[in-house]
Amino acid sequence: MLSHEENKTVSSIVSSDSYAWKSQRAWVEINLAALSNNIAQICKLLGAKTQFMAVVKADAYGHGAVSVAQTALKAGASWLGVATVPEGIELREAGIKAPILVLGATYTPEQVEAIARWKLEATLCNCKQALIFSDILETINFDSALQVHLKLDTGMSRLGTLWQDCSEFVQLVDRLPHLNIQSVYSHLATADSPDRTVMDLQHQRFECSIALLKDVGIELPCLHLANSAGTLSDNSLHYDMVRVGLAIYGFYPSPHLRSTIELQPVLEVKARVTHVKTIEKGAGVSYGHTFVAGKQMRLAVVGIGYADGVPRNLSNKMQVLIRGVKVPQIGNITMDQIMLDVSSIPDVEEGEIVTILGCEGAEQITAEDWSTQLNTISWEILCSFKHRLPRVNVS
Repeated sequence: MLSHEENKTVSSIVSSDSYAWKSQRAWVEINLAALSNNIAQICKLLGAKTQFMAVVKADAYGHGAVSVAQTALKAGASWLGVATVPEGIELREAGIKAPILVLGATYTPEQVEAIARWKLEATLCNCKQALIFSDILETINFDSALQVHLKLDTGMSRLGTLWQDCSEFVQLVDRLPHLNIQSVYSHLATADSPDRTVMDLQHQRFECSIALLKDVGIELPCLHLANSAGTLSDNSLHYDMVRVGLAIYGFYPSPHLRSTIELQPVLEVKARVTHVKTIEKGAGVSYGHTFVAGKQMRLAVVGIGYADGVPRNLSNKMQVLIRGVKVPQIGNITMDQIMLDVSSIPDVEEGEIVTILGCEGAEQITAEDWSTQLNTISWEILCSFKHRLPRVNVS
């Protein structure tokens, strides 16, 4: 039987998304109230003239791009950032009218035409790309100016024109037909590090770029530099806009930034117990028998696996929550299922809800816990949950 607390969770799922409930096996819960709270907290750090871009690329870091974008715009964001053209189109098809910046590089005629058609805004990384854009827009008789954002490389060594060459780049784009410079921006490579050396150098280079543009008479457009870490660490990095991704989802880019504001994780992963049995001492569990029972024990099978985004490298290392109690996962994680040692809760039954990531009572398991165990980053964990796990919006 389900407990009272578990039935409350069930009710929220039923009312939010009947399909998610009918699928029953496993799902992702998205707390939109927590998302709104995180954005409100971040907005308190910003000056009155600094705009807020909510970065919703990669399906809003696995949280569901459309609902996150809609909530973010209501909570204080005025811009949205995506990585690809299809991500921007998805938001437009959902009726979202706010400006959308495609942060990735685009070159093909199909991409340029789609950006123009769907009223997206493009990142231009160099003079060659700018000429391609202008020529394609001329070919398709585009009758207005496409809003473009010019990317400078101040030390990331990824997209962008080298900051020393910014004057030539910006002047060229300023002369080209069909293009209107909306902003000049760069990206911080080490803002999540307590050592500010590289971040300060990038900031200095960005300031030098601004001075170079002023020297050649360029009227400065919108300027932006700060990602989540930069936004939390130093308001001198805020300029005219900040681009915030990880922090709106309730995670800190680095432990030293925890004292800045209070964030709440937005995502929880839940699954159901599908089978319970007793195994005897000496019984091997799962593929390879990497776990062998040292005594008689109660085992529960849960309907979630590495095909859903639970990393196989966490086999025999992770814990989950049942009834607010942490229990260990045992044996190799399989494609669709994991096994648990529930000897400490011997009356566990099929159908009970298991919290894979999230909070129950005083206990919590987070994406940061997993990323620490796997020597990776919480961004990767959040983006890993596959679409066969329905997203269920709760508040």
